[in-house]
Amino acid sequence: MSHIKDNLAQVELQIADACKQAKRNRNDVQLLAVSKTKPHSQVREAYHAGQIAFGENYLQEAVEKIQQLADLEHICWHFIGPIQSNKTRLIAEHFSWVQSVDRKKIITRLNEQRSGQDTPLNVCLQVNISGEASKSGIEVNELDELAAMVANADNLTLRGLMAIPEKHNAVQSFARMASLFQILQHRYETVNTLSMGMSGDLAQAISHGSTMVRIGTAIFGART
Repeated sequence: MSHIKDNLAQVELQIADACKQAKRNRNDVQLLAVSKTKPHSQVREAYHAGQIAFGENYLQEAVEKIQQLADLEHICWHFIGPIQSNKTRLIAEHFSWVQSVDRKKIITRLNEQRSGQDTPLNVCLQVNISGEASKSGIEVNELDELAAMVANADNLTLRGLMAIPEKHNAVQSFARMASLFQILQHRYETVNTLSMGMSGDLAQAISHGSTMVRIGTAIFGART
């Protein structure tokens, strides 16, 4: 028996409580359900329980789900995984958002390959805020240049920043991300998204201004 509807309700309570503790409006924080490795049937179930935005890491698997769920009119797909340059066309053609942009070449390719779509591709720049060699993301000193490049692209819209902080240093990283986000907001009127926080640090992320938390296991169960 599936518990996805109940799990979503529990996550909603957690987000609402974190917003209350941080003295923030609940409507200022969006839930992104991370559905990687989960079958399209579970995504459909979550959608019918009221969840609209879904995040995927693995491109080929994601494209198959997107095609299988094309009848869901309001579903919104976010690509949140590492981007290989030879896979940008599939991202540009199938997703509404991409949160893991981290190189000039990727920006150029996404912009070129989005040209046939009716709407721009929403872009978040992924920042390697903890400076970990094992993680994707731009360095802080690259942010200004890449943000301007996205903002000036005809087929992209700069929406904000994404990060996956080092676990033992999350609070400091969240604070740095919040500062970078505020600077970016003052420069670009389209910037309204700070994507950070997962199941284990949701409340800390929200207290530091996250506008989007990425939750997988707490909704869908352990990854397969």
